[in-house]
Amino acid sequence: MSESSDPITVTGGIVSAFVAHNSLPSADLPALIQSVHAALVRIVSGAVTPDAPEPAAAAVSVRKSITPDYLVCLDDGLKFKSLRRHLAALGMTPDEYRAKWKLPADYPMVAPNYAAQRSELAKRFGLGQLRGDGVKRKGGRPRKETA
Repeated sequence: MSESSDPITVTGGIVSAFVAHNSLPSADLPALIQSVHAALVRIVSGAVTPDAPEPAAAAVSVRKSITPDYLVCLDDGLKFKSLRRHLAALGMTPDEYRAKWKLPADYPMVAPNYAAQRSELAKRFGLGQLRGDGVKRKGGRPRKETA
């Protein structure tokens, strides 16, 4: 163990920094030194393992997160018509979001009414329909016949 990582030296540095910025009765100083030293010895010996982070609680219940007009983000409780862009801002994909909150694969990323509105708009523009033979393409020329 090098001199800079010696628990006694490190304890002295930690305690002196603490005492320099906090008021502490002189009677409590030995207990502080002992507890800091004991904690450092446990860390150096490997007896202390970092606690696993507890799973974060959802901002709302999964059931309440889906409403006809918006979806509520389980991370922060904000309301959105579409979660995809918000998740990207949080650095997550929809699949990572579903996995994080143990959501089913069919959990929507778009509010139901908004999806219906977009679907109706697409139908009005004729999107998703196959072109038949003889339908004019750009430039007004019919499709070539292949032999």
